Amino acid sequence: MTDEDRIARLEMIVAEQERTIEELSGQVAEQWTVVEKLRKKLDLLTERFLAVEEQSGSDVPVTKPPHW
Repeated sequence: MTDEDRIARLEMIVAEQERTIEELSGQVAEQWTVVEKLRKKLDLLTERFLAVEEQSGSDVPVTKPPHW
């Protein structure tokens, strides 16, 4: 294997790695967007749940049954 062949092979490997890194970077960016949307939805649902929980209130006090 000549030096030129080795250099060409290394250049091909580097080009393939660059392409792979770009693809992975795009996928990570896409997933980050999804995660952020889900985080916002979770925050909103948590707020709604807490509001409903406060409104419902417990009319009956929570106590241990007599046999405890």
